[in-house]
Amino acid sequence: MTEIPEHLLKRAAAARDKSAAETPAPAEATASEPAAAAAPSDSRIPEHLLQRSQAAKAAKAGGADEAAAGGGAVAVADKVGAVVAAPPAAAAGIPVGAGPGGHTQRLLTVVKSGSIQDVKAVPVDKVHTWPHLLAAEFVAALACTAFVFIFSVFVNAPLLQLANTNQTPNPSKAPWYFLGLQELLTTFHPMIAGVTLPGVGLIALILAPFLDHNPSIKPEDRKFVISLMTVHMMFWSVLVIIGSFFRGPGFNFVLPWVDGLFFEL
Repeated sequence: MTEIPEHLLKRAAAARDKSAAETPAPAEATASEPAAAAAPSDSRIPEHLLQRSQAAKAAKAGGADEAAAGGGAVAVADKVGAVVAAPPAAAAGIPVGAGPGGHTQRLLTVVKSGSIQDVKAVPVDKVHTWPHLLAAEFVAALACTAFVFIFSVFVNAPLLQLANTNQTPNPSKAPWYFLGLQELLTTFHPMIAGVTLPGVGLIALILAPFLDHNPSIKPEDRKFVISLMTVHMMFWSVLVIIGSFFRGPGFNFVLPWVDGLFFEL
């Protein structure tokens, strides 16, 4: 037989004492029972439900007597019966089947919290910046610094002579990373070549992350942003190549395999 927890036993004993204090004398109870049975029409509960309740109470009382005679579950039956026992339905308006004090709530069972919780680990595709990202970037920076240091030991920088203010080199070219902008200046107005076109390109690159929210890192899933960046790189690369190898004296268009190269690092 299952053991009843100690706190439930104490609660049942307190409820039994309270019920005994509130229960009227047997004579009054027997006098009130015929009155309650004589006026069933005043109750709001249907007649068939009252009859079923009375039959259930009679069967429960008979079962309790048999259990007491057997002696196997005397303590459990008495304690549980004390918890669920209800005072007589007097004319005080207490509902039929109410517990001590007129309470209609019942404690069904006590369930452990772990048995009703369904907690599942949710996989995430994110990691912390440190050490997963910063450690790799730090190692890459050290490798690049070591490569540049070793390379500079064996190869000298291509420096020219001191600048002569009386002699302008021909052709006069900007550094290679600005040759695309210089190439645009030979074709368009400075306002368009120096402000409008570069501004539109920079704004498009800034808005690219907000236009494509796809978190995938696969190229086939990021066709829009990859196409945008490819067009940008190809456009600027073509301008740099033309300005470096196909522009001669006076920044005129030349063929490098005919007129030679006019490009210095």
